[in-house]
Amino acid sequence: MPLLEIEALSKSYPDGWTLSGVHLTVEEGESLCLLGPSGCGKTTLLRLIAGLERPDGGRILLDGADVTFLPPHRRPFGLMFQEYALFPHKDVFGNVSFGLRMVGWEREALRARTAEVLALVGLEGFERRDVNQLSGGEQQRVALARSLAPKPRLLLLDEPLGALDRALRERLLEDLPAILDHAGVTSITVTHDQEEAFAVADHIVVMHAGRVVQQGTPQAVYARPVSAWVARFLGLTNLLPARVVAPGEVETALGRLRVADTSAAGAESATLLVRPEAAQPQGEGGNRIAGVVTGRTFRGSHFRLTLGFPGDVTLTFEWSAREAPPAVGVQVALALDPAGLVLL
Repeated sequence: MPLLEIEALSKSYPDGWTLSGVHLTVEEGESLCLLGPSGCGKTTLLRLIAGLERPDGGRILLDGADVTFLPPHRRPFGLMFQEYALFPHKDVFGNVSFGLRMVGWEREALRARTAEVLALVGLEGFERRDVNQLSGGEQQRVALARSLAPKPRLLLLDEPLGALDRALRERLLEDLPAILDHAGVTSITVTHDQEEAFAVADHIVVMHAGRVVQQGTPQAVYARPVSAWVARFLGLTNLLPARVVAPGEVETALGRLRVADTSAAGAESATLLVRPEAAQPQGEGGNRIAGVVTGRTFRGSHFRLTLGFPGDVTLTFEWSAREAPPAVGVQVALALDPAGLVLL
């Protein structure tokens, strides 16, 4: 039995916005991520799960028991906000142990548990530090330790890395999954950032306009978006109208292309996703195209090249930083790997 089940959950507001018919399950020990743009309903869904909002319809089940209208303080959940909401007048120990005091932990057990979770988040020995003197990353870890201290069945994180600068965010993207795994806690994270979702989640739920539009592992969602909208949201903007002319072959504005994907066999039309890594500068065989470089940017491990093609087609590809990229205005011949072409 799943730890958490959401059945046809809905919520409407006076301005007409609606969260509609959400279904999802969260398995014990799983890290699930609600991913979507601002205003898609992911934070509303998190607040409904936490009990901070009341749904208009549907059910929330915990271990099979209906907790839809259970008050927040009676749900065995931890909640961590983007702003951290630390108590400025309390030191690190006071902040982390607050929830334990509220539920009546004895002094020695409280001290031991506080030390345990601080060590878990990499803040061993920070008990008497002033939270106002901590860095943003350290404050984030204190907030996480406070959420983990009461041993919640489910940890809810609302944009947990959103307030951090890029360097801290990159470090915590590596640390957070390990912390949650070592804590043995099931979690639901809300984010609008695809990279963050892919890094922290075992299972991703993509939301758009108050609805769940795709679910799956990070690898499955990235490999096969269910629609052009999901592809664009994931940063996959190379989308072309295509006509299926034979199994494994499509006609596009770039000409006839071979695709490894045959899921649209029998369909007359589809949208072709050309992955940015599909281009092979020295590729041989079919699927050869030629375009003019209209822009290039350095991204560290690779360059991002924008190419223009006849018919007002623009595509963006990744070019290894180990090789000097062609200059703007130069025509480039490429081969497209059929495995990098996906029919939506």
